[in-house]
Amino acid sequence: MDRPLYLLIAQNSPEIASSFTEFLPPPQFRIEFVTTMEDCTRSAGRRATPCDLILVDESLPPSGAVEALRRLRSIRPETPTALMSAALRPKLMYEASEAGARGFLNKPAQAGDVEELVVTLCPQIADPKPETDASVHTEDLGAGQFFLASSPAMLTILKQVRQLSRADVPVLITGESGVGKEVVAMLIHKYSLRANRTLLKVNCAALPNDLLESELFGYEAGAFTGAARAKPGKFDICDKGTILLDEIGEMSPQLQAKLLHVLQDGTFSRLGSRVNTKVDVRVLAATNVNIEQAIEEKKFREDLYYRLNAFILRVPPLRERTEEIPWLLRNLAAKLAEANGLEPIQFSARMVAAAMKYQWPGNLRELGNFVKRYLIMRDETAALVELESKLVTRTPSFSAESYSNVRVITPGSTGLKSAVRSNKDETESRIIRDVLEEVRWNRRIAAERLQISYKSLLQKIRYYNLEASA
Repeated sequence: MDRPLYLLIAQNSPEIASSFTEFLPPPQFRIEFVTTMEDCTRSAGRRATPCDLILVDESLPPSGAVEALRRLRSIRPETPTALMSAALRPKLMYEASEAGARGFLNKPAQAGDVEELVVTLCPQIADPKPETDASVHTEDLGAGQFFLASSPAMLTILKQVRQLSRADVPVLITGESGVGKEVVAMLIHKYSLRANRTLLKVNCAALPNDLLESELFGYEAGAFTGAARAKPGKFDICDKGTILLDEIGEMSPQLQAKLLHVLQDGTFSRLGSRVNTKVDVRVLAATNVNIEQAIEEKKFREDLYYRLNAFILRVPPLRERTEEIPWLLRNLAAKLAEANGLEPIQFSARMVAAAMKYQWPGNLRELGNFVKRYLIMRDETAALVELESKLVTRTPSFSAESYSNVRVITPGSTGLKSAVRSNKDETESRIIRDVLEEVRWNRRIAAERLQISYKSLLQKIRYYNLEASA
């Protein structure tokens, strides 16, 4: 920026004022502190040039932050405002959002959280805009499904799918629940030589093993009570096509043995049959189970694993490819609106920023449900409170080992404040380095793990002179 960023902070704590001066030092920032609602509205109203950001404490006298935010909205509607509180409750956040708050900050404030809030609400210093549509690969798969890739991990998967689709080999697709394993299977089938043939999905966790066996391999008339006529199985129906065995880790070892024969020579016997049936089916399998661990626990056959793992694709969780979230939001909203006959919907910059900060433990499935609720309710305030209430209640996931072997500096001639600062820098530097090494210096993933903005991480790397190990 070619001028300082002006902040108006309304609170009555000298400690908070001191910390903000430290977090946002001059000359890049100019901060004005006020202690009452009247001083806040008076200062905001008299400025010839509006503030870039106004931050209001929940307990601001005499009437509290929500009333102050309402008054500020009438005086300076163009100025972004944020609420600061030691207990950010969903009800409070909703009321503050209705009053005009665009962001939230926990007390006691941390440097990374303050920097992230400022970068999010002040577009003049925000990170560069997302990549253009040309850098995002989107593949329509029909039935409302699509494959999207812009992150290095997903672009690598796209490249691998293109390479292996022509090779008629089994593929094992792994990843957490909801990451889109079925979508990857559909992409493989679309690029394969069997693309004009059937693709069938069977959820191995949805049926008991005896029913799953008859579902996969079929049965003859009289095979069991109630079997009045013969019924073909999925492998019969899928001849010359592709079958996806979803959640294969839930299949019983006995049924795994029968599947192994299909993979070895393409033959199986229906329930109640004395002859073998031969089919030509390409098998794709998907699981969120740790297969190696399941083998050790005798829950998964090792020989079947080696038959399936001719090629393994790991689909990364959404938290490892957050750069795709803006495009996923837009595409999900468009598909869902078309499928349900609803008007298209747009996502504000604040909504996208909140979605990119959230971890999405349910991955694409959770993201899709969030978009569906927003599309139907069309209440941005409620959707933002839903996301941001999850963000402000998050807790760091660092283990005790992250703090081990940190050099302890005791106050001596340098004084207590200097000793505390040295200890803080030593600890922060070590944690940042450990996380960067863990994610192989992928800075965007590291920023997510550390729960700070990408820009803040880059500043800290420079400040501590951190470099990748040789």
